[in-house]
Amino acid sequence: MSEELSSKENEQIVCELQSILGKDKVLYRRIELEARAGDASIYRLVPRVVVLPSNEDDVVALLDYCRKTRLYVTFRAAGTSLSGQAVTDGILADVATHWKGVRVLENGEKVAVQPGVIGARVNEILLPYRRKIGPDPASINACMVGGIAANNASGMCCNVAQNSYHTMASMKFVLADGFRLDTALPEADDRLAQDRPTIYEGLLALRKEITSSPELSQRIKTKFSIKNTCGYSLNAFVDFERPVDILSHLLIGSEGTLGFISEITYNTVREYPAKATALVYFAHFVDAHRSVKPLADAGAAVLEIMDSAAMRSVEQDMDYGFDVAPEMGALLVEFQEDDEAIL
Repeated sequence: MSEELSSKENEQIVCELQSILGKDKVLYRRIELEARAGDASIYRLVPRVVVLPSNEDDVVALLDYCRKTRLYVTFRAAGTSLSGQAVTDGILADVATHWKGVRVLENGEKVAVQPGVIGARVNEILLPYRRKIGPDPASINACMVGGIAANNASGMCCNVAQNSYHTMASMKFVLADGFRLDTALPEADDRLAQDRPTIYEGLLALRKEITSSPELSQRIKTKFSIKNTCGYSLNAFVDFERPVDILSHLLIGSEGTLGFISEITYNTVREYPAKATALVYFAHFVDAHRSVKPLADAGAAVLEIMDSAAMRSVEQDMDYGFDVAPEMGALLVEFQEDDEAIL
């Protein structure tokens, strides 16, 4: 084993993790570490060790070990984010290998999904019900639900109203101290108050501080009325009263820094079978900009604006039929309905 490791310290870490999780859930060979050193971003860090937790018990044991040894852990699902939050030189917990559970609930009105399921796969399962999950990131054919929730991913159609924050019905999570909670349980808020009173009271205190300032409350509402994935979802403090609801919505978009989401239940949205899509060109970018609101008011489900630089970046793959001038712009527009006749 020592030939595969960079230090005696790493060898000890590997042995300890193998005794906790099992040998088949710990990867330590150089080739295995190098293969997982990068994600879709430009960043690259070689992890000390890669672990493959397969259930909540594994996650609790892993977090307990990290807490005692003061080692840090990063959870990764598909690793499709371009921002680099899924790379680490510490312990990398790969949740893409396991965590494949999907449960369709209430005739498709809800769906419970574990973090290792690809987003498009969830929509395939929901298709017979004419439903889908709200978030529709461009990488939905590759990204996994763990990242969709942890990054509060949105997309062309969902905007703000149908992102994970707004369409989450409940979740199961594990905090850094090993505390587990299913927020769907009627007693979830009471359990949080009883078992983690410091967190409970702290959330209430923060909410009181925020809501006591009309100016701050309004600023938060305004900031989160548009797409905003910077920092924590502070709108949870003005949108909810119960600490359990505040905490669960803070976990959305927290990039794994507040806890591990072991399952999320979404309120699904309608999947319209008839769609019409057009790429509309404008001689002047400002005219494309001015067309957004009228098209949105007319019911457009997708509106993506592009300037001339964006248009030129894909010029070799497009048959524009004209030269892209610096002042030009374009709109990608899609309407969705129940049948072609309405379109």
